[in-house]
Amino acid sequence: MTNETQTPNSGAQPIVYIRPVAVADLPEEVRQQVGSAQTLYAIGNEDGQQLALVKDRKLAFVVARQNHMQPVSVH
Repeated sequence: MTNETQTPNSGAQPIVYIRPVAVADLPEEVRQQVGSAQTLYAIGNEDGQQLALVKDRKLAFVVARQNHMQPVSVH
């Protein structure tokens, strides 16, 4: 046994949050690239920084896992 102190999530995959985003709430230059979609899904880190926008919820979870992150849904 060691005396090392581990922080929560130490050695684990970073948590990212998946949440729906209304396309109408996005900047105009992003809305022009979206097409007919009304909702996108944001992948954000624990600090609230948006890392990515993707077209659907399932894809958001796939992208997070492919990048060695643990996705959590936010409603």
